Amino acid sequence: MRAIHDLGFQYCTPIQAGILKQTLAGNDATGRAQTGTGKTAAFLITILTHFTRTPPPAQREKGSPRALVLAPTRELVLQIDKDAKALSRHTAFTSLAVFGGMDYRKQQQILKEGPIDIIAATPGRLLDFKRKNILNLRNVEILVIDEADRMLDMGFIPDVRRIIESTPMKGKRQTLFFSATLTPEVHRLAAAWTRDAVQIDVTPPQEITLSTIDQVVYITTDEEKYLLLYNMITKRNLERVMVFANRRDETQFLKDRLAARGIRCGLLSGDVSQEQRVRTLEAFRNGRFKVLVATDVAARGLHIEGVSHVVNFSLPMDPQDYVHRIGRTGRAGASGISVSFATETEAYEIPAIEEFIGRSLTATHPDPDLLTPLPPLEEGISEPHKRTSRRPQQGNRGGGRRRQGPSKPGGAPSRS
Repeated sequence: MRAIHDLGFQYCTPIQAGILKQTLAGNDATGRAQTGTGKTAAFLITILTHFTRTPPPAQREKGSPRALVLAPTRELVLQIDKDAKALSRHTAFTSLAVFGGMDYRKQQQILKEGPIDIIAATPGRLLDFKRKNILNLRNVEILVIDEADRMLDMGFIPDVRRIIESTPMKGKRQTLFFSATLTPEVHRLAAAWTRDAVQIDVTPPQEITLSTIDQVVYITTDEEKYLLLYNMITKRNLERVMVFANRRDETQFLKDRLAARGIRCGLLSGDVSQEQRVRTLEAFRNGRFKVLVATDVAARGLHIEGVSHVVNFSLPMDPQDYVHRIGRTGRAGASGISVSFATETEAYEIPAIEEFIGRSLTATHPDPDLLTPLPPLEEGISEPHKRTSRRPQQGNRGGGRRRQGPSKPGGAPSRS
């Protein structure tokens, strides 16, 4: 309770109000909720409350967690571990983030040193440690599966199934299952992994985007997009902005161009190492960067205080990614602004987005001051050249996809 007070929580969010009274009573539960709605705090408070009420076994094995949280991305795992440490700061409970890409020996050493209460993990690294008998899951009391729909999309379900089979049987553990969408496949997974689960379905994702985020669409051209972005950042004095593009090479080129004109910015994409991603996120959180350029690898699971603007430099090809992207601002009741560029090659993505969010997006021309010419580069600095990613671009998560079908006549939405 002291940690909850320290973090400034005063009232339950809808997902917390709906699910906590069930999970605190020890029931299995499935919840539909987007990132930024408070579900991480809901399951962590459930875990920590269970720990305070239920003493651990007298003899505990090393590398044997009491609670296991599975998540699809390293960024989300790190965020969960950070929140776990914040909520347990006035207790003796311990937590550890287990993920691939970095810190293998460090994670291994912590597991070998003694028991860990909470492990947040991506499936691959967790299975690696399990195969080497560095950890075991026989004593897991609470299992949380977070963002199950994305686990499904990313092909993690066979690994997740192997992990769950290593934990106690359902009914002998409490299982909490969260997903942003509840497709028939997700329903089948929830039924297989939970027992008599209470189903909590909170505000649909499209309604979340309407309450606290002002959504702006600018009619522009492919040639003017960068000019518009630069002038928005400099002339509007923006201090904490996330800029999304679909391709890794596009984000790199965009970051290089902004940096060449003196804008402090970082990059998150599939081409960036995990260690560098962690440093970049911390630098952005601490204000060392005012702009974070990213692919959809950063569209879910990141909670960064004070993001005032999200810019869709290129429109996403999946309407759900639009919701996840703009959800990086307007979080926890704060207000935010999303700006999307509608060009002659991308405007046709808008109708699908409008259908998904359940409202029309009014497109306007940007103010003239946002289209003033770029200032000259400083002496000795040249305009960066566009580079092509060496790896093939696939899918919508940091890659590209061949567009099909014509754009709207005139190259922009018909609304004005």
